[in-house]
Amino acid sequence: MSDVVVWSAGMVIPITAPSILDGAVAVRDGRIEHVGARDWVIETLTQRGLSFTERHFDGVLLPGLVNAHTHLQYTGMASVGAGQYRGFDDWARAFDEVYDAGGLDWGGDAAAGARLLLASGTTAAADVVTDAAAASALHDAGLHGVAYWEVMSWSNEEWRARGEREVSASLDAMPTPPAVGISPHAPYSLDAEPLLDLPDMARRRGMRIHIHLGESHSEAEWSETRTTALADLWKSEHSSSFTAMRSRGGGFSSTQFVDQLGVLGPDCHVAHGVYMRADDRRRLRARQTAVALCPRSNRVIGLDAPPVGAYLAEGNMIAVGTDSLSSSPSLDLLEDVALLFDLARSQGYEDQDLARRLLQAATLGGATAMGLATGPDRLVQLQSGAVADMCVVDVPVTSIVETIDTVARHGAGRVVETVVSGRVRYSSSL
Repeated sequence: MSDVVVWSAGMVIPITAPSILDGAVAVRDGRIEHVGARDWVIETLTQRGLSFTERHFDGVLLPGLVNAHTHLQYTGMASVGAGQYRGFDDWARAFDEVYDAGGLDWGGDAAAGARLLLASGTTAAADVVTDAAAASALHDAGLHGVAYWEVMSWSNEEWRARGEREVSASLDAMPTPPAVGISPHAPYSLDAEPLLDLPDMARRRGMRIHIHLGESHSEAEWSETRTTALADLWKSEHSSSFTAMRSRGGGFSSTQFVDQLGVLGPDCHVAHGVYMRADDRRRLRARQTAVALCPRSNRVIGLDAPPVGAYLAEGNMIAVGTDSLSSSPSLDLLEDVALLFDLARSQGYEDQDLARRLLQAATLGGATAMGLATGPDRLVQLQSGAVADMCVVDVPVTSIVETIDTVARHGAGRVVETVVSGRVRYSSSL
């Protein structure tokens, strides 16, 4: 039996190194052994006396994609995501109607979602889990990433009585690997005390944090309605929640609010980031907090487009997510990459590095957002020693720059192979 498998392709995009025409990646025991020109990789293996088999593709080999925000358990709610809505409240009514009716198989639907991820080149995900039956989706599928236990709808009084105890029990019940994290749902769905305590719980346990932020227009900064300072409101009797403080003349944004609570940081990434002005984006940069952009979900719900052009121009760390099938047409991350390309251009971003930066966001950016980009088990970077997570996109290979552009703009629906830890987990030919 061969010691090594070589994946070769018309072009290899390592992400952490220059792209290679007629390149190859050698994999041994689930790790990357060599990356380079195909002739060099094969010669090096031969000189080392290592036998190998080769899987060759005419298209592009790149690291596995990272879906930095999804809810796999809602895969069975695709009828909701197939609609078009007039805003968050309109979409929420449609969502609640299906959710509250019951009868959905959260575990089975989450497993089906994991299979869809693999079929579209995704090898790691930030999966937000609301119902315990869906908690094992990433674990059972052998996918990398973080499964985040979602916490929502806690008042200060209920939280003091039993909140930490109940959340701790839920976290302890979640299977590993992959890692487990905490997702405080959003500033408007939790009172201030759980929002203050949950990040501390996560950090004491060494867990990651993931929060919906700036998705709803109600979270935007309304400077024209501000009648008092955020610091003053914290000292008042109206500091029980974001919504209570906003009703008392607090025109500050939800980003400013959670920043005051200490939610943000390099161990946290946020989802959506649509309604964020320059000060909000500055705060994310200052706290080294990445944002997972989900533009197709925003479009389905009827929200504004995320300010991807500003994020890129100002140097924010970005990742890409699909959200769930309850608000998106598919779990194909490259569909969102293509839309982000068009949005960035329409917002005035003219630099020629756009496609490259968006592919980086869809791979290494997502791994960075979840703390998975460094260390011995680093993901989605084609370099020696890294975990061998890869995908193959069947697009024409021309020049390096043109091919990168083609993958970013037209790669959706064209993944033909997905590799997780050196094992083929999806192949259109098998």
